[in-house]
Amino acid sequence: MKASNKCGFILILIFISSIYSAQIKNGVIMFERKTNLLKKYESPESQRWLRGEKVKIDRFNLYFSPTKSLFLPIESLTPSKADWATSKNTVIQDFNKKERISIYNFLGENKTVLDSLTKRTWKITERKRDIAGYSCRRAIWEKDDSTNIYAWYTTQIVPSTGPESFNGLPGTILGLATEDGGVVYFAKTVQESYNDLDELSPKINKKKVYTENELKQELELKGRSNPWMSKIVKYVFEW
Repeated sequence: MKASNKCGFILILIFISSIYSAQIKNGVIMFERKTNLLKKYESPESQRWLRGEKVKIDRFNLYFSPTKSLFLPIESLTPSKADWATSKNTVIQDFNKKERISIYNFLGENKTVLDSLTKRTWKITERKRDIAGYSCRRAIWEKDDSTNIYAWYTTQIVPSTGPESFNGLPGTILGLATEDGGVVYFAKTVQESYNDLDELSPKINKKKVYTENELKQELELKGRSNPWMSKIVKYVFEW
């Protein structure tokens, strides 16, 4: 190999090595979620319960490592009149076991789901934007015939994870939005740190767990005679 070619090859290896060494593998991301309550609750009856609140802001921490992530609500010190109007789920994704634990808060009662990681079919686009100082690419998930979910992910953060139960992209999701903009998650800060995710995770009573289908069936059965209850069940599982 000629000296010039050899030097070029070494420079390429150094460049590739620098890219991978710059990737973050352990840390915590603080997300802010904005929910447009007028889009979510369109009926006049529902909006009376909102007591004038139009947008609800909730915050979450996403702790991550190469093998696991923990999505955890940040409790607000200032209660809102519309606290009932949005769900604050806890989600643990175990990438080695390919399973997740989701803790849904349903009318003040926690319901725990132990199931496999949620799989989604993503369409990756060429569209890009910066979020929290990271270059992100947009991907689209067709949730159903009429609804798309947009995600912005970065390969600068290693785990394939994101808010709620989202995963399946070649990096970490820093932005997530419904097609109509009714619910939007955006990372506000990213901190590289080593955290004991098992220590941070809430204790799980594994004697009282459901699969997601079992919990849906139970709640849908309770909500058959109550349209308001049916809407709440829908919102609990909207992601």
